[in-house]
Amino acid sequence: MEFRIERSALTDAVSWAARVLPVRSPVPVLGGLLLDTAGGGDGGGGDGGGRLRISGLDYEASARIDVDAEVPRRGKVLVMGRRLLDICKVLPEGPVECAVDGSRFTVSGDGARFGLSVLPLDDYPALPPLPRVRGAVDAELFAAAVADVAVAAGRDDTLPVLTGIRLELDGDTMTLAATDRYRFAVRTVPWRAAAPGEAADVIVSARRLTEIARSLGRSGPVNVALDAGSAGFEHAGTRTTVRLLEGRLPRHEKLFAMEDPAAAVVDRVRLTEAVKRVSVVADGDSPVQMTFSRADASVLLRAGYEDDVASQRLPAALEGAEELTVAFHPGYLADALASFDGPSLRLLLLGAGQRAMITDETDSAAAHRHLLMSVRPQLA
Repeated sequence: MEFRIERSALTDAVSWAARVLPVRSPVPVLGGLLLDTAGGGDGGGGDGGGRLRISGLDYEASARIDVDAEVPRRGKVLVMGRRLLDICKVLPEGPVECAVDGSRFTVSGDGARFGLSVLPLDDYPALPPLPRVRGAVDAELFAAAVADVAVAAGRDDTLPVLTGIRLELDGDTMTLAATDRYRFAVRTVPWRAAAPGEAADVIVSARRLTEIARSLGRSGPVNVALDAGSAGFEHAGTRTTVRLLEGRLPRHEKLFAMEDPAAAVVDRVRLTEAVKRVSVVADGDSPVQMTFSRADASVLLRAGYEDDVASQRLPAALEGAEELTVAFHPGYLADALASFDGPSLRLLLLGAGQRAMITDETDSAAAHRHLLMSVRPQLA
């Protein structure tokens, strides 16, 4: 086996595939990356155009990427993935030559040369196949939607289903949702189904899905594939699969149905900055209190206790009530606000200790919604 490739292309490909490798594994070969040029080159001794395929997997996910490379000799080799990534990061810029020399894999470029021991190919499990493709979604929209809802996913591994993101396909819409029981984020994006009537409702690990979304390019379609036990994503020469989580998230439709709420509209950037500012004195989980006034067309933010307090007043339009006070966990509120990017936000409020909904004021379709539980105000 022998191939030549630019250092930057090799580093990017190895880094992409190495994302799924386990940090520690009782099975040494699962720490390996499979480098395969068997599908490219001319099979002889001359320089032939071809493809390098790099694959990695653990018990929950797999990743595969194809990149262009010159392939004088075809073949396969399995090497420790993280060690190869460390080598790629310190290689000089320019072309890199890689080859199998006996029981060693060599990497050289611009006078630098490294050797890696090879792992037994016979012990390496086959990558799981890609499930059936259900349709496609725009890569940039998908990545943004995953980021918007992932902030609401749980972090407690004793409740695995709450650490996931619900992925629902229905008609021409993809809905993503996540909750940790204290907040609930939902985002919908357009979706192109592969066949009429295509539908699915599954739970994917929020951590895994976030990694996948971040690794996607900024444009082009992402093929989404699903079966009973796994999800797959294919984009621009990359393919990854991840095992689905068991269970179901609670449906959000009833929670999001709010009867006769008060509505407040406030500048997103100014509100985000004010929450960060007053939260400096919010020890632990002490809340940020927001008092909206219709007469003053303002909202007063306050946090802290006794002499350690902070406050800031901002312009805000309130409808449906003369005055209303709510309070939120500062971290949850900051996460929710950071997931929006429009100029202003609409807050639908039921009152202290009840549900509150945040949406983008300019989004008439309410494609992005974030539900928070208000806590009881603690400031007089």
